[in-house]
Amino acid sequence: MCKKTIKTESFNAQLIQFDFTNSDTFQSALVNIEILLLLRPPQISDVQKYFKPLIDSAIKNGVKHIVFLSVQGVQNSKITPHYKIEKLLVESEIPFTFLRPAYFMQNFTTTLLNDLKTKNRIYLPAGNAKFTLIDVTDIGQVAAKILTETTHHKNQCYELTCNEKLTFAEMAVKLSEGLGKIIRFESPNPVRFFITKRKEKLPAMLILVMIMLHYFPRFQKEPNTTDCVEKVLNKFHLLDDWQRE
Repeated sequence: MCKKTIKTESFNAQLIQFDFTNSDTFQSALVNIEILLLLRPPQISDVQKYFKPLIDSAIKNGVKHIVFLSVQGVQNSKITPHYKIEKLLVESEIPFTFLRPAYFMQNFTTTLLNDLKTKNRIYLPAGNAKFTLIDVTDIGQVAAKILTETTHHKNQCYELTCNEKLTFAEMAVKLSEGLGKIIRFESPNPVRFFITKRKEKLPAMLILVMIMLHYFPRFQKEPNTTDCVEKVLNKFHLLDDWQRE
């Protein structure tokens, strides 16, 4: 166990070791914690092994609210870890808020960056499926707002999106305009995608998650666009009306 106290002008923050893969760290990490912001590390998919003990520990420690970063459309995808985590949280009876963000804009500067830089392409098995997008800064602002006023968001689910739907071919056009060079969109079948990315040394589990996130939407109805970001942040004055709906 490693503890360290950080002092600032306004508060003291104590860092305590926490490891998703070591349940022995859960108990001490959750002592005196009332509100928990929960994110799933991409490499951890066994919900029963890692998240069930964590939620059980949260119950024992009296955690009063959990804000969970889920994913848009999770209610229609029972095989995803996010769906299973949401189910555990509901069953725990700990008050919750589920944030279900759309496709991260920052994927283009992280996961998809290598193909963009080296091959001037977006390479995903997404076909003509439409996606909505969200900037992670907006997600962070929404999460911060909810964490400071959880009583207004008890047992709520918010889909966080922009106001338009785009295929990756359309996104490639926008990127081409912004970058000043031609960006192509290529949509391989899932097998070819898997083989290509394994040759690039990507972990198999990450590739499978990418297939799940990009291929399965081809067979689902288009995602919704919402104004949840604006409403939670009260960027226009409809919050009171929205809460009464």
